[in-house]
Amino acid sequence: MRQYPANLTLDDNGTILVRFPDVPEAITYGSDEREALTLAVDALETALSLYVSAKRLIPVPSRAKRGQRCVAVSALGEAKLALYESMRASRTGKAALARKLNCHLPQIDRLLDLTHKARLDQLEAAFLALGKRLVFHLEDAA
Repeated sequence: MRQYPANLTLDDNGTILVRFPDVPEAITYGSDEREALTLAVDALETALSLYVSAKRLIPVPSRAKRGQRCVAVSALGEAKLALYESMRASRTGKAALARKLNCHLPQIDRLLDLTHKARLDQLEAAFLALGKRLVFHLEDAA
């Protein structure tokens, strides 16, 4: 799963500010480190959705430096990013994918929107339409 390094700094009002060097559009804060890191996932996925909407490349996470914390994209977000990247790699546009899936374009928009929930079976069907298969594995939490 993609993990982006984040800089956590104490803001002048006592909150913890979170910034991502690889995704400068993602900025958030929390009242403490735990809340800041929880909110960081949403900030990161919202910013990455902007990349998808603008048809930009998704930044590759850099290696975390000393003092940085890593924030992982959610499993659903990871699947949506993989779908977007698979579409780019195969040069399949949203309209073409909608035709392959016999659905309306707004459904494809929702499949690619990291801030919108999607059903796993819909993502699986989209991957199959691109000649891919969605696979996942479990690992112990850190």
